[in-house]
Amino acid sequence: MIEPIRLSFEVDCPADHAFEVWTARIGQWWPADHTASGELDTTVVLEGRPGGRIFERTTAGTEHDWGEVTIWEPPTRLGYLWHLRRDRADATEVEIQFIDRGDATTRVEIEHRGWEALGADGENWRDRNRGGWGTLLPHFVAATAAEA
Repeated sequence: MIEPIRLSFEVDCPADHAFEVWTARIGQWWPADHTASGELDTTVVLEGRPGGRIFERTTAGTEHDWGEVTIWEPPTRLGYLWHLRRDRADATEVEIQFIDRGDATTRVEIEHRGWEALGADGENWRDRNRGGWGTLLPHFVAATAAEA
C-alpha cells in the first residue's frame, strides 16, 4: 500500500463557509497553474452533488474533466475521484472534512489516497501531488478569509 497524503489546517471561518468556498466558489480561487490548460481565464466548476463533474472550461469552450464527486455532505464532508491531467481509469480519491470548531474557525482535514491505481508510477505521482497541495492550499485559505 502506498501511504495516502494527509493534510490538516485551520481556516478562520465557519465550516459552512469553508465548504462553500471549496465547492461553489472553487473557480474564484483555483490558480491557473493547477489546471490542465494553464490558461488564466479558465473557469473551474465543481458540480455540487454525487456524480457531479469537476472540470475546467477554457475561454474557447474546451472542457477538461478532472474528477467526479463521490461524497456530498454539506457542510462537513466532500469526496471525489481525481484524475487531473490523467485518464479517468487512473483516478485517485480525495476526501475532505470540514470540522467546525465552534469558535468561527474550521479544521480542514484532507486525505488523498488510492495511489495504487497508478501502478509503478503511484509513489512518484503521490509525491508530485504532495507538492501541488502545498502550493494550492494557500489560495483556498486566502479565499476563505477574503470571503468571510
